[in-house]
Amino acid sequence: MKILYTRVSSVSQNEERQKQNTEGFDYVFVDKCSGLIPLWERPKGAQLKKMIDSNQLQHLTIHSIDRLGRSTIDVLNTWKELTDLGIVIECRNPNLRNLNDQGKPDMFSELMISILSTMSSFEKQMIKERQLEGIKIAKTKGIYVGRNIGTKESNQKFLSKPKNKKIAEYLSSGYTQSEISKILKCSFSTIAKVQKTMSEVA
Repeated sequence: MKILYTRVSSVSQNEERQKQNTEGFDYVFVDKCSGLIPLWERPKGAQLKKMIDSNQLQHLTIHSIDRLGRSTIDVLNTWKELTDLGIVIECRNPNLRNLNDQGKPDMFSELMISILSTMSSFEKQMIKERQLEGIKIAKTKGIYVGRNIGTKESNQKFLSKPKNKKIAEYLSSGYTQSEISKILKCSFSTIAKVQKTMSEVA
């Protein structure tokens, strides 16, 4: 069976960019969740795992390598796992394939996967560090401040905050508070407040 697997980070994102040229596939799977969730724990990822365990999957196509995992180790482990099972992995961006026409591992693709996965993880870490550095500088200059004491934040403004918006999207998608806390690294009290606020503006 030949599957095209795609993932976007939230329900509001459009996955059509990853779903080009779908002719010839038996199924097109789309997960709408954070890449922090391991592949086999995602809704469609779990379906993929069942197909693998029952020897139904022969060919898996992905848009980019970061669709396979949340870190370099995850990507490499999944790549090796499927390669050892003889399942063809075809990556569109960049154009890579784990097994050649003779069914043997493609050494160039393995090298590129390792390099690209490492670069992706490094880039995400650098972005995070730059954000923390920016906040630290802003606090030093007295720019980064919270809400004034005694002021009340509107429900709309509260829900429009990036993290709260993400929480709301996951709640709307049916994720539990425990799952959201793990994915977004936020407290249960924050999730409960978002849930309460959502009910108030509904």
